[in-house]
Amino acid sequence: MSSIMIFDGECVLCNGAVRLVLAHERAPELTFTTTQSDAGRALAARHGISAADLDITFVLVEGERALLRSDAALRVATYLRSPWSWLAVLRFVPRPVRDVVYSAIARRRYRLFGKYESCVMPDRAQRHRFVVDPPAATL
Repeated sequence: MSSIMIFDGECVLCNGAVRLVLAHERAPELTFTTTQSDAGRALAARHGISAADLDITFVLVEGERALLRSDAALRVATYLRSPWSWLAVLRFVPRPVRDVVYSAIARRRYRLFGKYESCVMPDRAQRHRFVVDPPAATL
């Protein structure tokens, strides 16, 4: 099973991070879903992550393990080619310090980077890497 990154689909910064991963991933291992999707919320809930937590972090789910905040970001770096993978060395910075910085940016991300009116759709070539909710049943 591939690892799944749950991200804020309306956040410009978060979408940029997903585009960076898609462009620099060593191998196509990660899949993606948004915090706005039923699939993303259900996966987070299955790992005990509340809607409030989803509002201030992205999540990386690897099998039965879910990582949050800076732990998730630094783990994602290990999936990337050099030089991006070198960011993983920041895991040696104590988690409380990393998470203070992460949380400060996360709380201000819309103000600093902007917000889309709705989730951005991936391009056709990458669409298979995204878990999307099934379409509503037609009457």
